[in-house]
Amino acid sequence: MTPLGIKNEQQLLSLAAALGASSVPDLSSEEKKLLRNATPMRGAPLVRRARTLIGIGQDPLGDAFCEVRSPTVRRSNGATYTPRKIIRAMVEWAARNGSPARVVDPGAGSGRFLIAAGRKFPHSQLVGIEIDPVAAILLRANLSATGLASRTRIVVDDYRNVSLDFCSGQTLFVGNPPYVRHHSISKHWKEWLVDQANARSQKASQLAGLHIHFFLQTLAQAEPGDYGAFITAAEWLDVNYGALLRNLFLAELGGQAIHVIEPKAAPFPDATTTAAITCFRVGTKPATVLVRRVHTCNNLGDLTKGRKVHRDQLGASSRWTQFTRIARRAPEGFVELGELCRVHRGQVTGANKVWIAGPRADGLPASVLFSAVTRARELIEAGDTLDDTSGLRNVIDLPADLDTFDGQERIAIDRFLTWAKLMGADMTYIARSRSAWWSVG
Repeated sequence: MTPLGIKNEQQLLSLAAALGASSVPDLSSEEKKLLRNATPMRGAPLVRRARTLIGIGQDPLGDAFCEVRSPTVRRSNGATYTPRKIIRAMVEWAARNGSPARVVDPGAGSGRFLIAAGRKFPHSQLVGIEIDPVAAILLRANLSATGLASRTRIVVDDYRNVSLDFCSGQTLFVGNPPYVRHHSISKHWKEWLVDQANARSQKASQLAGLHIHFFLQTLAQAEPGDYGAFITAAEWLDVNYGALLRNLFLAELGGQAIHVIEPKAAPFPDATTTAAITCFRVGTKPATVLVRRVHTCNNLGDLTKGRKVHRDQLGASSRWTQFTRIARRAPEGFVELGELCRVHRGQVTGANKVWIAGPRADGLPASVLFSAVTRARELIEAGDTLDDTSGLRNVIDLPADLDTFDGQERIAIDRFLTWAKLMGADMTYIARSRSAWWSVG
């Protein structure tokens, strides 16, 4: 049960209706139907409590939504709600870098980004685009409670279908584009991505997640001088299908900065994923890009800080995460061992009883199981050459970004990690020294 005592979506919709959701114009047919079926809210103290929390900058409706609709269900739409510390840093960056006439959140959810931006920019038009009618109703209720409804337009649709009206001033694009893996993206939209990329003389992989689609659609809707900040999974920095976004970042998108948040900082409480904040100004090509890695959300602070990396360095590399790490220089008169020879070593799991696959690994996807030498006798018995791995045990190596899995695979992984934590695998010295405790590497 949520702090407001909300037990299900029907109660949540009733509360949203009592807060004035229907007073925000241009409701979609789906929203009208949901509000018609909502039971009238009779708990005036609950409504007052919700208004009070909204008034001090909290999002009780969004919090309740995340409680009554499980992460597994929300994952189909990529609905992961962003903590206020991250939103504050991104909106502050926007305020330092422009004065927008319009603010657009392409995956608005309950309106956390849009409301924060509306308070920061009191004269800006606000546009929220949200595909889920339940979330859109919560967004309308929040807008009504905060007094921002009169300058807000809500569109209930897929962002890729939306065409924004002309704006004579600067547009700020800000938010957390939905994170949906390519497995759940239809053939139509995958072909859309390829066509849109081709129109810009770029190549796109159909393995790209939905957040890549949103960057491309933003570029299609933006005018030179428009700017933005999106927080997404950080995978695009290194993977092959992130090449499209890396190319756009250095070209038309006008990438300004990349701030990577360590997975162990758990930027999203209900999603085990990497995170990167991407700042951009359309049509610009700065000589250098700010890159930074932060270990906790508390350290996010000023997004104008970071290490300057020349754009040519980024353009020459297919993996960008390396630029967020500061390399230690060898002392005067020393050379690194890697300059003289290649060194191979074994891998420390930190808890063999957990990470060497046993009965608890049943159901884990084969892609995370790696045959490995786990006992010295396995090498001794092999003689001169180990050429048969059939007798070896498997080591479980999960990626840092667990949202690469869905369906039964994700359920099996979540079940295994719950047991692993009970065994203390997340608290060993080795695990606490990793960027993601569950990724053996």
